[in-house]
Amino acid sequence: MTSPKRRPRNLAELKDSGYEPQSIREEVRRNLIAAVQGSRPLFSGILGYEHTVVPQIENAILAGHDMIFLGERGQGKTRIIRALIQLLDEYIPIVKGSEVLDSPFVPISRFARELLEQNGDRTEIEWVHRSQRYAEKLATPDTTSAELIGDIDPIKVAEGRHLSDELTIHYGLIPRTNRGVFAINELPDLAEKVQVSLFNILEERDIQIKGYKIRLPLDIIVVATANPEDYTSRGRIITPLKDRYSAHIRTHYPETREIEIAIVEQEIQRYPRQIPLVLPRFMKDVIAEITFQARKSPDISQVSGVSVRMSINNMESMVSNAEKRAIRNHEPEIVPRISDLDAIFATTDGKLEMEYGGQDKSPDQVIQKLIQGAVLAIFNEYMDLDELELLVASFQEGWWVEVSDTMPIATYVNHLASLKGMRQGIERLKIGESQGELAAAIEFVLEGLHLNNKLNKDVLDGKTVYGEANKVQPLGRNPEMA
Repeated sequence: MTSPKRRPRNLAELKDSGYEPQSIREEVRRNLIAAVQGSRPLFSGILGYEHTVVPQIENAILAGHDMIFLGERGQGKTRIIRALIQLLDEYIPIVKGSEVLDSPFVPISRFARELLEQNGDRTEIEWVHRSQRYAEKLATPDTTSAELIGDIDPIKVAEGRHLSDELTIHYGLIPRTNRGVFAINELPDLAEKVQVSLFNILEERDIQIKGYKIRLPLDIIVVATANPEDYTSRGRIITPLKDRYSAHIRTHYPETREIEIAIVEQEIQRYPRQIPLVLPRFMKDVIAEITFQARKSPDISQVSGVSVRMSINNMESMVSNAEKRAIRNHEPEIVPRISDLDAIFATTDGKLEMEYGGQDKSPDQVIQKLIQGAVLAIFNEYMDLDELELLVASFQEGWWVEVSDTMPIATYVNHLASLKGMRQGIERLKIGESQGELAAAIEFVLEGLHLNNKLNKDVLDGKTVYGEANKVQPLGRNPEMA
C-alpha cells in the first residue's frame, strides 16, 4: 500500500488505482490465507492455543462464520478477539465524513449515497486504519439497543429535519463498525430484548432502528465471549441468538505448567530496577502450581474458573516482597524465596470464589493449603528424599534453624549452607552462582522436608523455625549439642 499522502483522494483516482473492493469476510480470508502460506503466526502473544483454539478460529474465518468464544475468566478471550484486527487490511477507503465507514463502491447510508449522486467521481475519499475498524462493548444488564443499534438524534430533529428522515438517526456502535469487527464481551449479560435486536445483524446482516423504514445492510463480523456456565446451564443467552452464532469455540486454561509460566513471564509488570532480579526456576514452578492446585481444589468454585491473572499477580507480589528485602538489606540481587509467599495472600484472595460447602474454612486457610500443596508437589518433583536423610539426621541430632522474609542472604549462606546433607538438596535444584538463589534453595529444602513430615515447623513472631518437635530456639545449634 502506498503512503497516506499518495493514496487516491477521490473516487476517480480510486478507480484509476485499480483498487478492488472486498467484503470484510473476503478480506480476512485473503489475509489469513496469506499468513498461512507464509507460515506467519496469526496471533502474537497468544500461548497454548496453537493446536486447540487457533485451528478452530482458522476454520471459522475460512467459512465466513461469526464466532462466540466460550471460556472461564482469564483465558485470553478478549485478547484473541482483539488480535483479529491483524487480519484486516492496514487501510481501506471510505466516503469522507461517513459515520458508518461507507464504501465508495457500495454505500449503505443515505448520507454517502446522496454525496456520490451529487459529486460522482469527484466524491472525496479518506483512508481508515484497521484500528478504527474494531469496536468492543462490555455487555451489562443496562446496555440498550440504542447503544448498539441506534436511535433518534434529538439535536438533528431540532435542526429542522423530519422524524421520518433517515438523517435524524444517531447510529450505534454496531453500524459505526461497518466493514470491521464488532465484539460483545460477556454476551449473556445483555437483556433478552437487546439480544433479540441482534438477530437481524447475525442473520440478514442489516439493522432496524425503531420505526424507520430503512434497510442498512452491514458488512461486519460479529464476535462475542461468554462463560460456558452461563451459556449452557443458566440459559442466559436466548436460544435463537445462540443458533445464529455459527462457530462456538471453547477456550481453556494452560494445559501445562510450562505454558502458564511462559504467559506469566510475558505479562508480568517489568520496571527498571537498580538491583538485578534473579528468579529461581523452582519458585516460578511453585507460583504456577498454586494456580493449578486452585483449579482442582474442592474448596474453590470452578464455575468462574481461576484466571491466569492469579499467577501473574502472585509472581509480581512475591518479587515485590523480595525487592523490599533487598533494598532494606542493601543486597546485590533480588531473589524470591519461600518466605516471600506470604505476600501472595493479598493477590490470591480476590481471584478465588469459595465453594458453598467449604465456607467452614477461611480464605486464608484455603490459600495456605494451596501454597503448601504446590510447594510439596514441586519439591517432590525436584528431590529424592533418600538423598536428604543426612540432613534430616542433623536435625534429629539437635539442629534447628530460623528463617524469615527479612533475613539477609549472608545469614543463610554463612550459617545454613554448611548443614550436613544440605548440599545434596541444593545440587538437585541446579542453581547458579547466585548467593540469593542459594538462600532460596535452602528455604525450599527446609519447607519441603517439613511438608513431607520430616521436620517440625513453628512460626514465632513472623519467623519460621524448623527442627525437632518442641525444640524451637533462635538460629543456630541447640546449646545442649554444642
